[in-house]
Amino acid sequence: MSRLSDMLRRQRFDDYRFYHQSTVNQTLHLVSAVIFLGCYALLFKDAALAGIIGWLAMLTRQTGHFFFEPNGYDSVNDVSNDYKEAVKVGYNQTSKIILLLVWGSAPLALYAFPSLFGLFDPPATRLDFIRHVGTLWLAIGVGGGLARMLQLFATRDVTTGLVWVFKVLTDPFHNIALYWRSPLKLMRGELLDTAIADADWGDEHAEEAPHLT
Repeated sequence: MSRLSDMLRRQRFDDYRFYHQSTVNQTLHLVSAVIFLGCYALLFKDAALAGIIGWLAMLTRQTGHFFFEPNGYDSVNDVSNDYKEAVKVGYNQTSKIILLLVWGSAPLALYAFPSLFGLFDPPATRLDFIRHVGTLWLAIGVGGGLARMLQLFATRDVTTGLVWVFKVLTDPFHNIALYWRSPLKLMRGELLDTAIADADWGDEHAEEAPHLT
């Protein structure tokens, strides 16, 4: 259990210091984390609606990464962006773009094939179509996570994959605890989190062997 805890802490710390330096990005993650918690509560009551809201939360998060997070040389951690993208445990920017393209194509696929080859009953109303989109979006989200987990099983090890999945599922809780002050920093004009340079989460191997998320 100690090893699993250390791996989880390392993944979370690297996620914070490498990929959440912008306070705008942190604030958007805080907003999306609250929305995701609502989706968790809604998931077993209305999965289709949870799928729609969950992907809106995901777009909020990715907007922070793509448009506000520094993408050049990381002077705080003394590594290049190419290095971070190459060794990342979770989805890097290229794979995120692919996943977003799949997400964006789902409504088009349902419009062209209303039953999606027998998966759904043909929608009788516009609301039926929207709910089918939500269900498909939920399946894409779950499938994308499972696909990455299996890829990590094959390319790294089972433990890394399982820890990453646990991290992703619990990120909303952790993001709220970590970024609740970010809106205040942003209102003070702090566009970058200066605390990252001095952050220490008690992982002596973080600098020598980063396992990025």
